[in-house]
Amino acid sequence: MLAVDAGNSKTDVAVIGVDGEVLGAARGGGFQPPTVGVTAAVDALAEVVREAFAAAGVTAVDHVSACLANADFPVEEERLAAALHTRAWGASVEVRNDTFAILRAGVAEPRGVAVVCGAGINCVGMRPDGRTARFPALGRISGDWGGGWGLAEEAMWHAARAEDGRGGPTALARTLPAHFGLDSVHALIEALHLGRIPQLRRHELTPVLFATATAGDPVAGSLVDRLAEEVVSMASVALTRLDLLTEETPVLLGGGVLAARHPRLDARVRDLLSATAPKAVPHVVTAAPVLGAALLGLDRLDAAKEVHARVRAHFEARAAITGSRHGR
Repeated sequence: MLAVDAGNSKTDVAVIGVDGEVLGAARGGGFQPPTVGVTAAVDALAEVVREAFAAAGVTAVDHVSACLANADFPVEEERLAAALHTRAWGASVEVRNDTFAILRAGVAEPRGVAVVCGAGINCVGMRPDGRTARFPALGRISGDWGGGWGLAEEAMWHAARAEDGRGGPTALARTLPAHFGLDSVHALIEALHLGRIPQLRRHELTPVLFATATAGDPVAGSLVDRLAEEVVSMASVALTRLDLLTEETPVLLGGGVLAARHPRLDARVRDLLSATAPKAVPHVVTAAPVLGAALLGLDRLDAAKEVHARVRAHFEARAAITGSRHGR
């Protein structure tokens, strides 16, 4: 089986043997069909797959389990599955949104809800009977609020209005430009607008927002609190749709923003979740999402429990090694 986890910023693939041994793996860049087109995105993915196949000593597999960013609607999953199938990597292909990989990586069976907050925000849920719950997760047009990019934009909005007098005071007017060595929000706006600070660096404003909230700034704190409310709202709706609100159910928290475990955000999420979904059991996912893609594939193939266990042990061991290297 070929397991693929292709996010916006990076791609991990792994070739799994019938006994659960990881035969080969490779990592590449992000998967962004909306930006480069489906053909170019799959071409880039093909380079990573070829590397993993070479390491495993194979040229094809029985099944491809791919969890892909930007597969936000079932019709997009179908189109991407068709595109992957033409590459003849496997006899069968199943494509899911990449949020499902994070969910499956964090649960012992395909049952639970995951909220992911990285560059954007998304939530999915699943039950062993195949039922799922999901959101389009396309930003404001689909009712979303939050994610790293959204938080950075909100922080800039409040800082700009604080500096020019349209809004109330906030320390963000000082801390955001100071991060880039600038002395005013006006200078930061100009630098971003003219490209002196690359647009991709906007994500650096999100940790500054959290630090400013920790220091006691009410405006920054209110943004952190609203993010917690959005996380719990999505989780509660998914639990309700799957009839899991009254059952003990894992709620996985993933993505860079939630995995960072900012004390105020983490505590607020858990407090609100205990009030709206008392049976929910929240915990942060640390395992690599490609594990989830692999487990979803094994679910599809009805693999034995010991095969699932061997794959999980491999990736969790790697996560433990990586964590120790980074002092976690």
